[in-house]
Amino acid sequence: MTDGLFARAVAAGGPEDPGGRVLDALGDPTRRRVLELLRDGEQSVSDLTRRLPVTQSAVSQHLRQLKRAGLVADRAAGTRRFYRVELDGLAPLRAYLDSFWDDVLGAFATFAQPTAPAHPTAPAQPTADQPAEPPSRHPDRSS
Repeated sequence: MTDGLFARAVAAGGPEDPGGRVLDALGDPTRRRVLELLRDGEQSVSDLTRRLPVTQSAVSQHLRQLKRAGLVADRAAGTRRFYRVELDGLAPLRAYLDSFWDDVLGAFATFAQPTAPAHPTAPAQPTADQPAEPPSRHPDRSS
Protein backbone atom coordinates (compact mmCIF):
# COMPACT_ATOMS: atom_id res chain seq x y z
CA MET A 1 0.00 0.00 0.00
CA THR A 2 2.79 2.47 0.81
CA ASP A 3 5.33 1.07 -1.66
CA GLY A 4 5.07 4.08 -3.99
CA LEU A 5 5.40 6.57 -1.13
CA PHE A 6 8.25 4.61 0.39
CA ALA A 7 10.10 4.58 -2.94
CA ARG A 8 9.72 8.37 -3.14
CA ALA A 9 10.92 8.64 0.44
CA VAL A 10 14.03 6.65 -0.36
CA ALA A 11 14.66 8.85 -3.39
CA ALA A 12 14.17 12.04 -1.36
CA GLY A 13 16.02 11.08 1.80
CA GLY A 14 18.51 8.56 0.57
CA PRO A 15 18.34 4.76 0.80
CA GLU A 16 19.78 4.67 4.32
CA ASP A 17 17.53 7.37 5.76
CA PRO A 18 14.13 7.79 4.10
CA GLY A 19 12.40 10.80 5.53
CA GLY A 20 15.57 11.84 7.36
CA ARG A 21 15.77 15.31 5.83
CA VAL A 22 12.19 15.99 6.81
CA LEU A 23 12.67 14.70 10.34
CA ASP A 24 15.84 16.77 10.71
CA ALA A 25 14.06 19.89 9.47
CA LEU A 26 11.15 19.35 11.83
CA GLY A 27 13.45 18.69 14.78
CA ASP A 28 13.66 22.41 15.46
CA PRO A 29 10.65 23.97 17.24
CA THR A 30 10.97 27.26 15.33
CA ARG A 31 10.87 25.43 11.98
CA ARG A 32 7.80 23.51 13.12
CA ARG A 33 6.16 26.80 14.06
CA VAL A 34 7.06 28.31 10.66
CA LEU A 35 5.48 25.32 8.93
CA GLU A 36 2.37 25.68 11.11
CA LEU A 37 2.10 29.37 10.25
CA LEU A 38 2.37 28.57 6.55
CA ARG A 39 -0.62 26.24 6.86
CA ASP A 40 -2.70 29.43 6.94
CA GLY A 41 -1.48 30.26 3.43
CA GLU A 42 1.37 31.83 1.56
CA GLN A 43 3.43 34.37 3.53
CA SER A 44 6.53 36.49 3.09
CA VAL A 45 9.58 36.35 5.35
CA SER A 46 8.57 39.67 6.93
CA ASP A 47 5.03 38.36 7.57
CA LEU A 48 6.48 35.34 9.36
CA THR A 49 9.02 37.44 11.29
CA ARG A 50 6.22 39.54 12.79
CA ARG A 51 4.66 36.36 14.22
CA LEU A 52 7.85 34.75 15.55
CA PRO A 53 10.26 35.63 18.37
CA VAL A 54 13.33 35.46 16.08
CA THR A 55 15.06 37.81 13.63
CA GLN A 56 14.29 38.04 9.94
CA SER A 57 17.68 36.50 9.20
CA ALA A 58 16.83 33.52 11.42
CA VAL A 59 13.44 33.10 9.71
CA SER A 60 15.19 33.09 6.33
CA GLN A 61 17.61 30.41 7.53
CA HIS A 62 14.76 28.27 8.86
CA LEU A 63 12.88 28.65 5.56
CA ARG A 64 16.03 27.60 3.69
CA GLN A 65 16.19 24.39 5.76
CA LEU A 66 12.49 23.71 5.25
CA LYS A 67 12.88 24.28 1.51
CA ARG A 68 15.93 21.99 1.36
CA ALA A 69 13.82 19.30 3.05
CA GLY A 70 11.08 19.82 0.46
CA LEU A 71 8.53 21.06 3.00
CA VAL A 72 8.07 24.57 1.61
CA ALA A 73 8.15 26.16 -1.82
CA ASP A 74 8.60 29.79 -2.69
CA ARG A 75 7.87 32.25 -5.44
CA ALA A 76 9.32 35.63 -6.19
CA ALA A 77 7.10 38.70 -6.47
CA GLY A 78 9.26 41.74 -7.14
CA THR A 79 11.82 41.95 -4.36
CA ARG A 80 9.84 39.72 -2.00
CA ARG A 81 9.63 35.96 -1.71
CA PHE A 82 6.45 34.23 -0.65
CA TYR A 83 6.53 30.80 0.96
CA ARG A 84 3.90 28.11 1.17
CA VAL A 85 3.67 24.54 2.44
CA GLU A 86 4.71 21.94 -0.13
CA LEU A 87 2.30 19.10 0.63
CA ASP A 88 4.23 16.57 -1.46
CA GLY A 89 7.20 17.27 0.80
CA LEU A 90 5.46 15.43 3.60
CA ALA A 91 5.34 12.19 1.58
CA PRO A 92 8.78 10.95 2.73
CA LEU A 93 7.82 11.48 6.36
CA ARG A 94 4.48 9.79 5.82
CA ALA A 95 6.14 6.82 4.13
CA TYR A 96 8.66 6.53 6.93
CA LEU A 97 5.95 6.56 9.60
CA ASP A 98 3.72 4.22 7.57
CA SER A 99 6.54 1.66 7.50
CA PHE A 100 6.28 1.49 11.31
CA TRP A 101 2.49 1.35 11.16
CA ASP A 102 2.70 -1.58 8.71
CA ASP A 103 4.85 -3.43 11.26
CA VAL A 104 2.34 -2.70 14.03
CA LEU A 105 -0.59 -3.89 11.91
CA GLY A 106 1.32 -7.05 10.94
CA ALA A 107 2.06 -7.80 14.59
CA PHE A 108 -1.58 -7.23 15.49
CA ALA A 109 -2.75 -9.54 12.69
CA THR A 110 -0.40 -12.25 13.95
CA PHE A 111 -1.66 -11.75 17.50
CA ALA A 112 -5.29 -11.86 16.42
CA GLN A 113 -4.90 -15.13 14.46
CA PRO A 114 -6.89 -17.95 16.05
CA THR A 115 -4.67 -20.51 17.74
CA ALA A 116 -5.09 -24.25 18.24
CA PRO A 117 -7.08 -25.24 21.35
CA ALA A 118 -5.01 -25.54 24.52
CA HIS A 119 -6.64 -28.89 25.39
CA PRO A 120 -6.89 -31.12 22.32
CA THR A 121 -8.73 -33.79 24.33
CA ALA A 122 -11.58 -31.44 25.29
CA PRO A 123 -14.99 -32.80 24.30
CA ALA A 124 -16.12 -31.72 20.87
CA GLN A 125 -19.03 -29.35 20.62
CA PRO A 126 -22.10 -30.76 18.82
CA THR A 127 -22.57 -29.70 15.22
CA ALA A 128 -25.80 -28.97 13.37
CA ASP A 129 -25.97 -32.52 11.99
CA GLN A 130 -24.99 -34.09 15.33
CA PRO A 131 -27.50 -33.66 18.19
CA ALA A 132 -26.34 -32.86 21.70
CA GLU A 133 -26.51 -35.58 24.37
CA PRO A 134 -29.89 -35.71 26.03
CA PRO A 135 -29.97 -34.35 29.57
CA SER A 136 -29.57 -36.84 32.38
CA ARG A 137 -32.80 -38.23 33.78
CA HIS A 138 -31.47 -37.68 37.25
CA PRO A 139 -30.25 -34.12 37.63
CA ASP A 140 -28.73 -34.85 41.05
CA ARG A 141 -26.53 -37.62 39.63
CA SER A 142 -23.43 -36.79 37.73
CA SER A 143 -22.30 -39.13 34.99
